[in-house]
Formats: sequence, C-alpha cells, structure tokens
Amino acid sequence: MSNDIKNYFRKNTEAAPLAVFRIFFGIMMLLSIIRFWSYGWIDKLYIQPKLFFSYYGFEFIKPIAEYTYLIFALCALSAIFVTLGYKYRIAIITFFLGFTYIELMDKTTYLNHYYFISLLSFLMIFLPANAYYSLDARIKGISFQQIPKWSIDTIKLLLGIVYFYAGLAKLNSDWLLKAMPLKIWLPSKYSIPLLGDLMHQEWVHYLFSYTGAVYDLTVPFLLLYKRTRIFAFVLVVVFHVLTRVLFPIGMFPYIMIVSTLIFFDANLHHKILQFISKLFRIDKHFYDSGTTLLFTQKRDKIVLSILSVFFVIQLLLPFRYLLYPGELFWTEEGFRFSWRVMLIEKAGYANFKIVDSKTGKRFYVDNDDFLTSFQQKQMATQPDFILQYAHYLKKHFEEEGYQNVEVYVESYVGLNGRLSTQYIDPEVDLGKQKESFKHKNWIIPFKDEIKGL
Repeated sequence: MSNDIKNYFRKNTEAAPLAVFRIFFGIMMLLSIIRFWSYGWIDKLYIQPKLFFSYYGFEFIKPIAEYTYLIFALCALSAIFVTLGYKYRIAIITFFLGFTYIELMDKTTYLNHYYFISLLSFLMIFLPANAYYSLDARIKGISFQQIPKWSIDTIKLLLGIVYFYAGLAKLNSDWLLKAMPLKIWLPSKYSIPLLGDLMHQEWVHYLFSYTGAVYDLTVPFLLLYKRTRIFAFVLVVVFHVLTRVLFPIGMFPYIMIVSTLIFFDANLHHKILQFISKLFRIDKHFYDSGTTLLFTQKRDKIVLSILSVFFVIQLLLPFRYLLYPGELFWTEEGFRFSWRVMLIEKAGYANFKIVDSKTGKRFYVDNDDFLTSFQQKQMATQPDFILQYAHYLKKHFEEEGYQNVEVYVESYVGLNGRLSTQYIDPEVDLGKQKESFKHKNWIIPFKDEIKGL
C-alpha cells in the first residue's frame, strides 16, 4: 500500500489541463468582479450599510469605506495576472487574500460558491499552474510540459467533494419526500419560456429534487471514467444552465462548467491552447518542450503535508453539525461551509425590545434605522445574526445615554413551508449572551423532524 502511494506521487502528467484551468479560472474571476462592480453591489453591500455582520473570530475584518473598491480592483488585477501566468505565485496569493477578505467582511452575502472560490484559490497557491503556457515560463525561458500528477488530481478531488457532499445533503426527508423547498420556488418561475407552464406541476418538483440528488452524487465519478466523461459533461452543462435559468446565482454555473474540463485528457486542452495561440498569435511550440518539472524532496513534503491537512479539514468540516443538538436546518449551527446548497427556505421576522432593567421602561426598535432590507431578511432567521445585532443595539443605545440596557427579541420563523413558530426565547436577555462555538440554548427547539444526513 505504501509503495503504491509512493509510486503515485512519483507519477507525472501533461501540464496542459492545469494551464487551461488557470486561464479559465482567471477569466471567470475577472468577469465576476466586473459584473459585481457594474451592478453597483460594492456600494450597496459594503459601503451603504451601517452594520456589517462579522464571522466569529474575524470581527476585525470590515469594509474600508470607499477604499473597498481598491480591494476589488486588486482582485481584478491579480485575476488578469493569474490568467496570463505572470508573477503567478504573487498573483494567486493576492487574489486569495483579497477575495477571502471580501467574503469575510459581511456574512450577509455568504454563498457556497464564494467559499468554493476561496478554497480553490488557496489550493492553486501550491500548484505549478504557471509551469506551462504562461508569461512566467516565457520570461524564464523554460517551460515544463510534464508536472506531478497529484497537482491536477487535487483540483478534481476538491470538485468531487463539492458535488458529492452537496448530494449527501439532499438525502433528507424535506428534499426527497416533500420536494421542499423546490415546491416553493419553482411555481414562481412561470414566466420562463417553454418551461414556465411545467413549474406548477408537482411531479416536476419531485423530478428536480431526485435528479438533483442523483446528479450531485454521481457526476464526479462519471467524470473520472473516460467512457462516461462526455455524457457526464453534457449533464454538467444541462444541469448548470438550467440552474442559471431558474435561479439568480450569478457566474457560479459557468465556473463549474469550465472547471470540469480538467477531467478531460490533455488532447482536448492542447486543442484549446492551439485555438488561443492562433487567436493571439502565440508560439505554442516554445512551451511544448517535453521537459518535466521536478520538486525538491523537501518542497514536495511541505506542499503535500499542507494539502493533506487541507483535504482532511474539507472532509470533516461539513460533519461538525453532529456536535450540536437540535435540527440543523432550524438552528443552522454547522450549516455554513458544508455544501448544503439550496436546501432551506426560511421566512420570519425579529422584533427587538429594549428594556431598562431597573425601571422596566421599554420600547421597540425599528430595524429600518439600522439594517438594509437584505440584512433584515438574513438576520431574522439566523441565530448568530440575531445575537450580533442584539449586541450592536445594546452598545448603540448605551452610547445614546440609556441605562441598564437589556435586549429581547420576539422572533417567529417558518421553515420549508411550515407554519411560523417562535424561534428565540423571548425571556432571554441577548445582550448578556456571548458568541462562541457552543450550542445556543436560547434557540427554541424545532417542533418537527427532518430525517436525513
């Protein structure tokens, strides 16, 4: 067994798939940043709000007013450098740090695919993506056509984890037995050409639910085998295009489509590079040197040790919810960073009450005075948001001169079509509760059961 592992890590493969991946990754990131900027979302999400909801442990990361635009500009510039393979190591590190900083500024905007981009850009720091077909190779005068096989397989593994864990998460009673939350979302898509009339049919809701689960669980394995690879890629294209049509999830479907090209043999990637070379008059023959990139034994051990820890974390982190009591979809303790994609539809409200503990005087807070409508929607159904907002209100009113401030909330939430029920214990002073990784025992237990992983 140990010999097999050693032999695997000695194997080399064509560098073309990694070069194509680098180019498409950089282009997609650049387009994503341009799109985000052009829609005015930087101002709307990171400059206009008065309060930003921080991740626990990262409270020091905040938007920097108008200078936030510089972070996005830096990410865009580094994405261009990644595409070109110019100063690649500095560029990908800069992109990873900049993009991750943006994502940590406010968890209101958390999306699984933003998390995926941060992970992928971190992984690419340790891969020789500039060894072949890059400006770095051209400037140094040496191109490596062969690279360690594991450097490509690590990307395949990350993509496989994303898909497979998303499939496991769909094996729950709401998704499979009730077609929730698709049964809520799909009827609103009645205006879509050709498909609109079908969106009201219950059998379509169940069809989408089951095919979505089967797709996520099987597609990484279908992509691995040559006989099923083209079929799997067709499924990838159909699935993600359909997802893009039905749901406004930005560039993510296109990112996943081009990412899965890395599963194909090097012949396809050489054809892609030949097309790019012809389009931009690049001498591809310079890069086809037949030279093999060899890491030093010390560097090999360091890189593989880091990546081993990285993947162990990725395999275990989605299961941290098992450390908490209660229903995951209700408490959301351990929900983020676990590839649970589009599984819940929550609706609710949170009405905050400020009380003077000595006099008993009280008044209710107008959330419009402090939060945007988008922030209010996210806050009302997520306990860590509610707690952070309560702390903000306590501090705000103490600074306004109020004495003996206590903060209570009247909160009701409905999950996946169920009737709204009380969410947070209204008798608990949230101003005294501390944020931590411990279970929030002031969340009122879920009054139903959702079976599954």
